[in-house]
Amino acid sequence: MEAERLMKAERQGQDGGEVTDERLLKTGCHAAALAVRSARVDVVAAYPITPQSSVVETISAMVEEGDLECRFLPVEGEHSALAACAGAIAAGARVFTATASQGLLYMHEVLHMVGGGRLPMVMANVNRAVFPPWALLVDHQDSLSQRDTGWLQIYVASVQEIYNAILQGFYITQEAQLPVMVNFDGFILSHCASGVMVPAQEVVDAFLPPYEPLWKLDPAAPSSFANVTATEYYGKHRAMLQRAQQEAKPIFKEAAARYRDHTGMWDGDVLDLYRTEDAEVFVISMGSMAAEVKLGVDDLRSRGIKAGAVRIRVYRPFPAEDLVQVLPDGSTAVVLERNYSFGMNSGILAVELKSALYGQKNVCIHDRVMGIGGEDLTWRYMARVVEDAITGKEATPWQPE
Repeated sequence: MEAERLMKAERQGQDGGEVTDERLLKTGCHAAALAVRSARVDVVAAYPITPQSSVVETISAMVEEGDLECRFLPVEGEHSALAACAGAIAAGARVFTATASQGLLYMHEVLHMVGGGRLPMVMANVNRAVFPPWALLVDHQDSLSQRDTGWLQIYVASVQEIYNAILQGFYITQEAQLPVMVNFDGFILSHCASGVMVPAQEVVDAFLPPYEPLWKLDPAAPSSFANVTATEYYGKHRAMLQRAQQEAKPIFKEAAARYRDHTGMWDGDVLDLYRTEDAEVFVISMGSMAAEVKLGVDDLRSRGIKAGAVRIRVYRPFPAEDLVQVLPDGSTAVVLERNYSFGMNSGILAVELKSALYGQKNVCIHDRVMGIGGEDLTWRYMARVVEDAITGKEATPWQPE
């Protein structure tokens, strides 16, 4: 740890005293582990999978070295990892796990139990393409295919935001009583090192108070959760879950604002906007590609195209009302996305955007699926694709630059 420390930043805390933040050189996976330590997590249950493995390996080392007071449960697979997390939540613990790709798919049954049971926890998913064929690099098919399991979903664009979003996720999950999935791109973010500002522990504690469960299992007063229910009650439970998702939207905004007040850092709330004030063409994307898109927008602007970037930071609940406010009538939206909605001849984001705008705004929507299986998306390529879309040309084929 000492060898990787770049600098310490002194600043004034909310109480007027000096606090010491650390600026470290860390990969995205290590940034996730640092956030878990800062959040004072009680239980981590996990199984390794590329490119997530170093998240839980780092947490395991922290526990072994006494740097994190936490119960670490190494289990035999991802299904068991999430099942163990569910039990720990029910016992009243603050809980975390991490996975990727096939591991997330293996969790699918338990994802429904945790989401439908409204069990508060945070999971980091390191986005990786799913098979067949086998691939180790990034696209978003793994997490987007879990969109209807009842989990809140955040997609981040930088190594720093991995740390920030996991801490915000713990605040959100406590307030919303819904599980939070923080998604970041495999290798592009998970294995690339970048400067990470780690706020002083007292600053994090002020933002994220100790976890106080609303309920927990008690052997002295036996009870159960996620049990069988009668038909007349099942639909009511589903409707409550839907309402809870919608009611979580202001909690995301509250968490982002509180985090900014405590740490000075800001990544956006449900959306992250760039040069949209007078834009006529809106480039919509998620994840690490959205950081590159901003450079593409600058390039388009330099050539007279009034472009702006909209990063969808929170995918579930889908920020429909916010997109309606941002996109004016008569504008053009170009959706760049790392997934397919198979059978719809488009990507999932474009389908969601059309649904959100239907009957609300008259926006011309172009969809471009790209970056599948880890294709490198440079700002130059994405700017060309946007220009092709708005001028009616065939999309420029991808090739390595």
